[in-house]
Amino acid sequence: MRQDYDAYAARYDQETSIYEQVMLGDGRAWACSQARAEVLEVAIGTGRNLPFYPRDSRLSGVELSPAMLARARARAGELGRDVQLVEGDAQALPFRDAAFDTVVCTLGLSSIPDDRVAVAEMHRVLRPGGHVVLLGHVASPHRPLRGLQRLLERFPAVVGARRPADRQTRQVVPLLCAAGFTVLYRGRTRGGIIERVTATK
Repeated sequence: MRQDYDAYAARYDQETSIYEQVMLGDGRAWACSQARAEVLEVAIGTGRNLPFYPRDSRLSGVELSPAMLARARARAGELGRDVQLVEGDAQALPFRDAAFDTVVCTLGLSSIPDDRVAVAEMHRVLRPGGHVVLLGHVASPHRPLRGLQRLLERFPAVVGARRPADRQTRQVVPLLCAAGFTVLYRGRTRGGIIERVTATK
């Protein structure tokens, strides 16, 4: 998986820009606007969220792919953002318990092999009363769209996808509840494919 994302890093920004224009809208800005105080971004990728965080937030980011992380580091330098960037696995976050006030994850959860463990790790590193903010694609409630999502999961080349495989039809809210979070907000757009969620520990 690490090698897949290292190989994908060089074209990630270009391909994701197209996806964002069509599907996300102001999703990144929305997610980052929820961040407060000590912030961890899980699966920070190439750092596309960095321009949107409040200037007074103290940022850390974790990413499995060294190639992605190198691009995030360069972007942070261009923006003049002081960010602690760490190579690590979302399923075993390299941070102590209760270290953060906010955990943000955008478009990353669907590519993590064990998303249940990743959400439990987010819960562990949050302080009591802290918030998790998630933005990503989930299973659409509409059968035709859900069928297309399943096609993308099974045969990504059929629909022109050249990125590492991810799960389009997962559901986030049950994972949050199982980990002990209380969901505060849940909103969907684009035929129910894109979901925005905030929850508290």
